[in-house]
Amino acid sequence: MPRYRLTIEYDGAGFVGWQRQANGLSVQAAVEQALAGFTGERPEITGAGRTDAGVHAAGQVAHVDLGRPWEIRTLVNALNAHLRPQPVAVLDAAEVAADFHARFSAVKRHYRYRILNRVAPPALERGRVWHVIRPLDAGAMQAAAQLLVGRHDFTSFRSTECQAKSPVKTLDRLDVRRAGDEVVIETQARSFLHNQVRAMVGSLRKVGEGRWSAEDLARARDARDRSAAGPTAPAEGLCLMRVDYPG
Repeated sequence: MPRYRLTIEYDGAGFVGWQRQANGLSVQAAVEQALAGFTGERPEITGAGRTDAGVHAAGQVAHVDLGRPWEIRTLVNALNAHLRPQPVAVLDAAEVAADFHARFSAVKRHYRYRILNRVAPPALERGRVWHVIRPLDAGAMQAAAQLLVGRHDFTSFRSTECQAKSPVKTLDRLDVRRAGDEVVIETQARSFLHNQVRAMVGSLRKVGEGRWSAEDLARARDARDRSAAGPTAPAEGLCLMRVDYPG
């Protein structure tokens, strides 16, 4: 039974998230329905990250076991044909070893969060950015963000419903830069807690607006209490950019 790795792009608006749920259509279910329509099987796919409702992906990775070998071009084209008109696309596929696991084999996940920082609301980027009117100091946000890089207890930056056994994570990167009217936040780590990226962004916004200092962010980090940090930023500004694997 061959195992395939799929690289998937999707607009998270309108989905209940990546993971299959009873209360609406998930990205996982959409891809599984496409697989069923193409192969006649009922395979279950496993994703590298369980993105929340409204979160987008430019490079989600999933694996699936199929009952027979398929030519890669045929697999990709057939899946995309069956996925229409959903805003989901399979960008690439590859046959992988039986021990490859989209979630557990991953060594790094890369996320990008985009803030549109201007008075006028988004038109072309509506649903893909967080619109913040008050001017943000990206330099202050960048300096404060470095206090979260490294190995920390991120209890203050995770959902109260997070099911991870430990709140301790190692954050490899958290960079903030301005690109015209946008403030772009790039972060990477082996894994993240539920809502961790969005909670960090919500806290950094307070720094950017001048309501918090870098020391305030450090105090929120050390409080190990979700109520001590800033609000959770909206899902629409977040995108899973890439997942890295050994080799």
